[in-house]
Amino acid sequence: MIPARQLLQSQLSAPLPEHPELVLVTDLDGTLLGGASEERRSFYRWLAEQRERVLHVFCTGRDLEAIADVLREDEPLGLSAPHLVIGDVGCTVACGASLLPVPLAVDPIDARWRDLEAPLAALLQDQPGLKLQPCSSNRRLAYYVDLELFDPGVIEQLEAAGATCVLSDNRYFDVLPAGVNKGATLLALLEWLEADHAAVVTAGDTLNDLAMFETGLKGVMVGNAEPALVAHLPSLPSVYRAQAAGCAGIAEGLRHFGFDHLWD
Repeated sequence: MIPARQLLQSQLSAPLPEHPELVLVTDLDGTLLGGASEERRSFYRWLAEQRERVLHVFCTGRDLEAIADVLREDEPLGLSAPHLVIGDVGCTVACGASLLPVPLAVDPIDARWRDLEAPLAALLQDQPGLKLQPCSSNRRLAYYVDLELFDPGVIEQLEAAGATCVLSDNRYFDVLPAGVNKGATLLALLEWLEADHAAVVTAGDTLNDLAMFETGLKGVMVGNAEPALVAHLPSLPSVYRAQAAGCAGIAEGLRHFGFDHLWD
């Protein structure tokens, strides 16, 4: 039987660090992409310098096309492709270098979604307060939401039909296969990586990061986190609330968790 990490590596177009001292899992908007330009530039430079010691994972609501846009747009600040990507709020896993999906992770989600998409879309057709986002994902339904018009009662119907629903940043509404979210996909990925959970730190700022924080892994809730996420902080003992926003908040959290040596 092929070891899980070897199987994962065989489906990637670029090698992973052999023995990373840190697995850093970061949301994008408001987190890795948050903060002043100089703070971001400094943090991105550090990530590039520590590429063999820090295995970096994007964990975002963006689809692969939008992630490619981020890498192009932020290249002048020095942002490099991560080693791995969790996109579409947990519905996609891809190689960071090529942004090609990883069959090991994506195929089971595809199989679960295949019979769900049509009935879920029918439930949401003509629902007030929803507008489809222009996403390319085939494993979720992604909407912009107007909470003043949206009827939250439809969530119970969607869940009964086999969906997980995620509201975040007061403007995004994602409908995913039941049991799929950033946290569940991250835990599966860490199992394939054979990663030591003590070496993992997550970072985020909105409600779609809650499932990631609920894994019990070390977490950094950056200083600009949305109030609805901050309200969950008392029930998240493994999560550190940073004072600083964005990249500076991630760096503050890493120091809090004892990864100062990586700055040496």
